[in-house]
This record gives sequence, structure tokens and C-alpha cells, in this order.
Amino acid sequence: MKVLFVGIGSIGTRHLKNLTAACAERGIQLEVTALRSSLRELPAETSALIAKQITQLDDTVYDLAFITNPTNLHYNAVKDLKGKAKFFFIEKPIFEDCIYDLSELGLDETNAYIACPMRYCGAYMKLKEILKDKKPFSVRIICSSYLPGWRPTQDYRKVYSAIRAMGGGVTIDLIHELDYMVDLFGFPQESYNFKGTYSDLEIDSDDLSVYIARYKDKLCEVHLDYFGREYRRTCEVFVSEGTIEAEFGKGSVKMPDGTVINCNEEANARFVREINYVLDIMAGKAENINPPQKANKVLALTLGKEI
Repeated sequence: MKVLFVGIGSIGTRHLKNLTAACAERGIQLEVTALRSSLRELPAETSALIAKQITQLDDTVYDLAFITNPTNLHYNAVKDLKGKAKFFFIEKPIFEDCIYDLSELGLDETNAYIACPMRYCGAYMKLKEILKDKKPFSVRIICSSYLPGWRPTQDYRKVYSAIRAMGGGVTIDLIHELDYMVDLFGFPQESYNFKGTYSDLEIDSDDLSVYIARYKDKLCEVHLDYFGREYRRTCEVFVSEGTIEAEFGKGSVKMPDGTVINCNEEANARFVREINYVLDIMAGKAENINPPQKANKVLALTLGKEI
């Protein structure tokens, strides 16, 4: 299988390692090319997994292309690869805006999948299973973390998350929360969003984004920030019996009666599940749960736009 990686930063490297392991388990022969903006030296363990590094595309047709460069570069990457990639794995969010014509790019559910790793988190999968038999009337979703702590070896002011022009900001950087809200409850009837830059972080992107989403039978609050010193990623679901609370950081789900279900696992487990799921889609063994059209609609909801 010929695979192209467009962008080989932290998330691209994670996918590369997981893909290599998954293909080895499945007996799939893998040939990886990395399309890079420069040929600066990569870590030896990463370089060892790449057959070829290039700075320009040629006429090679790839079985799979990973779009793992900064969000604002996704569109041009996909456009340049039209007709040169049979299947796309596009890192979330699909683009920095929902204005692009997906049919013009040739993207549909048969040839492209948009990353949504939170859906493969053990605690999230358990929460989704529990909610099948529940009728929530209120939901509170929180993702609070400290941006400088995301990548301790890098200057947080220079990463894409901090730079609005590169598609940074909690509103779309933490699109996971809106994505799983839609996965659990569908699209809301209406939603309101307030966002801005309020902390003392040296960034020009939004560091706080708060939503209220209204459904026919419930309200959902979503709080996203870059400045919480104590990592918190939770979903509280209020039902008639009490509150169900999923703590994704701790890997647990607490039931209304106080029972705690332990779903703790290694952080990479969700990404391994996702890569295997994508290989199953490509093999015709699984349905695409996050095709471009749906991901673009979630992006529109995130941005407060209609498409």
C-alpha cells in the first residue's frame, strides 16, 4: 500500500507509527512517502518508517493520503492531491472554514474520512452505550487545558493553535467536543456561541469559546478553553435518576448511584482503534462514520454558520 503523509509533525508521526504497526499485524506491505515543506532532519525512529521524503508532488498515485499539516493548509493539500489519492485521512477539523465545495474537491463518503479520535476513547464508548437507554434533559461538556503544556518542548506562541491565521483557536482546535455532542444527540435545533481571547496567554487566537445548544428535549452547554491549569475533559449528562459523568482524562464513567466504571487505558489506544477502523473502511468492512459532508456540517455548527 502506497501512503503519503502531508505533514509529519506530532499528530502525523503518531498516525505513521500506528499505521505501520496496524499494517504489520494485517500483513499489509507499506511504502510511506512524506511530502514536506523542508527536508530538515527528522528523529531517527520516524525517518526509519519513511521510504521517501519529497518537497513536491509527482505523478505517483497513492492508496491513502494523510492530511496532517496545519488546518489552514488542508484545502490546498487536498486540491493538489485530487486524482492522486484513492482515499484521504484528513485530520480534524476538515478545513479552517466550511466554505469549500466538497464535490469540486472530489470528496465524499467513499474516499475520505475525517479524524474524530474522541469517539474511540474507552470512556466515551462506554458513555454512548449507557445513553442508549437514557433520556437526558441537560448536558454539560467541558474541555479545559493549558496550551503551553500541550507541547512542552515547543514555544506555545509559535504553534498553529496560538495563531488565528493558521486555523488556531479553541473554537475549531477543540472541535472534538462539538463532534461528539452531535454523535451522541444529533444536530441541535439552534445554538449560540460566544468566544474571544481573555487570558494572559500570548496568542491572537480565541482562548475561550462557550456554546448553548438547544434540542427539542434538552439543552447542552459546551465550555472550551486554553487556560485551565488543571486538565479537565468531562461530559455530565443529567437524567431522571441523577447525573452520569464521563471523565475522559481519568478514563472513567460515574453512574447516578455512585458506581464508577473504570475505562482507563493508554492514551494512544483511541488512535490505534481509529487507524484500524480506517483500514476497515478502505477494505469495505466498515461504514464511514465521519465522511466529509458530516464533518463540514459539524465545522459549520462550530463556527456558527449555515451550509
